[in-house]
Amino acid sequence: MPHERAGKRIRRDRPRLHHRHRPSHAGRSGPWPAARPARLAQGQETRMKIGIIGAGNIGGTLTRRLTALGHEVAVANSRGPQTLADLASETGARAVSVSEVAPGADLVIVTIPEIRVPDLPSGLFQGVPDDLIVVDTGNYYPRQRDGEIEEIEAGLPESRWVERQLHHPVIKAFNNIYAQHLAENGRPAGTPGRIALPVAGDDPRAKAVVMDLVDELGFDSVDTGGLDESWRQQPGSPVYTADKDAEGVKRALADADRQRTPDWQATPDSPGTFETPA
Repeated sequence: MPHERAGKRIRRDRPRLHHRHRPSHAGRSGPWPAARPARLAQGQETRMKIGIIGAGNIGGTLTRRLTALGHEVAVANSRGPQTLADLASETGARAVSVSEVAPGADLVIVTIPEIRVPDLPSGLFQGVPDDLIVVDTGNYYPRQRDGEIEEIEAGLPESRWVERQLHHPVIKAFNNIYAQHLAENGRPAGTPGRIALPVAGDDPRAKAVVMDLVDELGFDSVDTGGLDESWRQQPGSPVYTADKDAEGVKRALADADRQRTPDWQATPDSPGTFETPA
């Protein structure tokens, strides 16, 4: 997730989300309401139960956007639900503890600093269905925030590293767009120049759900391939924060170079800050 504060939210007409890809976990235990309406307003699809871990720039933006679209959202952060009262009041999302996010959810979005991923509860996804969709929006910022993560420095794609920490498969999405642009720049399907977002993952069904969600939020989606190809959308790649349309994203993914440039490699003094990288 690019490091930028989210801007003012605007609402736009939502494209249809094709619910044929939606997972169904009816009857699961968890903090979610036991029943949910079959449909929202006319022309809208069945809502999803979406958990969000992290309420920073991207997490807060997705909480606002997804609740505005009618989804049931539960949001958590490391400081506890009492610190999310304002966001919950603003959006109608439920503020919960991190351990309450996954049970009963259809999809969970993990949107926290890379260095904080190992601090999540070790059993976060224990006992949930294997097909629970988990989305990783994170980016590795070694010189600015995270310091050195040896496996990533050695070439492991960032989200593959996250997947190993979570002990659950992930889909990589929402990591290459500024929070303000995610909040404000969605457009109806078919709009010329509509921004496209790359989506990578190993499970075609899970990836299709996430790509439909991207479309609902007002962006085209481009399949990056499996999670091992997600390096093509990491910081420093041609698609990172570039706001390209679908054809531009495809070209940028093809032009990506797996070798990290010095700007995106740790140094002996890392980390510094975003203002003064080390």
